[in-house]
Amino acid sequence: MKRFALNSATTKRWPLPELVAGCVDAGVTGVGLWREDLAAYGVERAAALVRDAGLTVTSLCRGGFFEAPGWLDENRRAIDEAAAVGAPVLVLVSGGLPAGSRDVDAARAHVRDAIGELVPHAVAAGVRLAVEPLHPMFCSDRCVVASLGQALDLAAPYPAEAVGVVVDTYHLWWDDQVWTQIARAGREGRIACFQVADWVTPLPAGVLLGRGLPGAGCVELRRFREAVDAAGYTGPVEVEVFAEAVWARPGREVLDEAIAGYLTHVA
Repeated sequence: MKRFALNSATTKRWPLPELVAGCVDAGVTGVGLWREDLAAYGVERAAALVRDAGLTVTSLCRGGFFEAPGWLDENRRAIDEAAAVGAPVLVLVSGGLPAGSRDVDAARAHVRDAIGELVPHAVAAGVRLAVEPLHPMFCSDRCVVASLGQALDLAAPYPAEAVGVVVDTYHLWWDDQVWTQIARAGREGRIACFQVADWVTPLPAGVLLGRGLPGAGCVELRRFREAVDAAGYTGPVEVEVFAEAVWARPGREVLDEAIAGYLTHVA
């Protein structure tokens, strides 16, 4: 339980004060937050709420979406919010293809350059940028970074303490190169965040909300945990699930099941 963290996306409809109280009651010490949480509750209020409860913010989701107008200012705000709540990591989801474009190589090159634009601001704020690869089915509209190897290549031009990567089991379980790339990430000191969710089929319409709590699907979750451990990662293990059926349940019930799944299938 020392490493378990609840990502607030898992209990999306649990109000932040109740989430914080529930985590304290359950002995959970780390929470991953989303910028939507901060917008709804207030950045400074959220920072005080979590701090006064003795919790650690493990990450903030998310920055990125570099194809959108105003991406630079928006990402600078995201960095500032991460610093304000004490999150050491800002997760970056790169965004998909620009409107009307089919040039995925150019989109990835833009992601690389955009990260470079953000690095000085992030370093000054004490926030590490973490490039998250998403499953290839999201490449067109959500994330042109579709493998851990691509994420590491994008991070490579920048210092490891400034830019790392996210290892998310839901997005990477299918890749036969992922174990080699996790080892590479360890050698390069790039693992900034480790997130756990299971893959459950059939996928729902829209596919985004197809994640399952640990143990609900087909992913070798413990193998991932052992791989990141072997690569030298000792940080939090965030359970991050998007699923309507999960969101419809009471937050504390979901938290308890997430903890049980983590202990059984991850730890």
